[in-house]
Amino acid sequence: MKTINVILSGGVGSRLWPLSRKTRPKQYLPIFEGQTLFQKTVHRNREFCSSLMVVGNCDNYELSRLDLINEGLEYYKEIIEACPRNTAAAIAFAAFASNPEDILFVTPSDHLIQSDEHYKSAVLRAIQLAKEGHLVTFGLQPTKPETGFGYLESKGEEVLSFREKPDLDTARHFLEKGTFYWNSGMFCFQAGVYLEELRISEPELFRTSKLAFENSENGKLNLDLSLQIPSISVDYAVMEKSTKIRMVPSAFNWSDMGSFESIYDYFDHQGYPKDEDGNMVIGTDIHTEFTGMKNALLIQTPDAILVLQKEKAQDVKKVYERLEKEKPELV
Repeated sequence: MKTINVILSGGVGSRLWPLSRKTRPKQYLPIFEGQTLFQKTVHRNREFCSSLMVVGNCDNYELSRLDLINEGLEYYKEIIEACPRNTAAAIAFAAFASNPEDILFVTPSDHLIQSDEHYKSAVLRAIQLAKEGHLVTFGLQPTKPETGFGYLESKGEEVLSFREKPDLDTARHFLEKGTFYWNSGMFCFQAGVYLEELRISEPELFRTSKLAFENSENGKLNLDLSLQIPSISVDYAVMEKSTKIRMVPSAFNWSDMGSFESIYDYFDHQGYPKDEDGNMVIGTDIHTEFTGMKNALLIQTPDAILVLQKEKAQDVKKVYERLEKEKPELV
């Protein structure tokens, strides 16, 4: 029985445009103490896992390879998706590439996590529960009424319900009740247990994923077969339907770095300069003045400038989606 860190690296980070682009998504930006989030993920999980597997896509696998070379890692498995088919299929590919009894510690590649005793105890508990045949997720103690995350309602390690991204009033209610946790998007289970639950709950997804995997060449999946796979998240496909689910209540510091609000808070904590009204400039040394604005960001790249209020960071995704249609060369 091996414990494998399965890193999912297929995201595009649309809420961090213009820093994050399809050609260099947020997990490959070397702006976190000189490292990328992908590298930090690899480094953080080395002590728990005997091997590494990266599930990426045809647009970014070379960026993963470069980061791994810079980390001094030569031995790892690689699965290259021909097109995005969401997390249930991505994890299925990793499970098909493993022995049934292997423990898969599944982590996104774009989260910032403080690797401390809280993190270590949570991961070790999850591995133990996975060895007992459970599908394990990690619940993070919420620190604010966040509307950008999904939630888990629990009683100890027992999951009572999954909740979608709430509106602000609902998020405040979750926070007050004290039994709700942020859904971290991290999982731990035996490969065979996951595949059996997937086969039961989503037989078509199981069948088409298996067919695509079996016809892959040198780790690269076939496009035509991949397009037949239903695009469903692992939460919808398996976790919300299984009776084997368990949650590890976790106290480690975590951020999905999914918005410029997260980037602002991280840079602020690192001592990055801002003016007396909390305004911050990223990407240029040109002298910039803000008038009548507080807690705003100006982000500049060679071909784009974004100006936003920190509290409106979730709206950047709408800008990205509009530019995809109107000016695709900018994304």
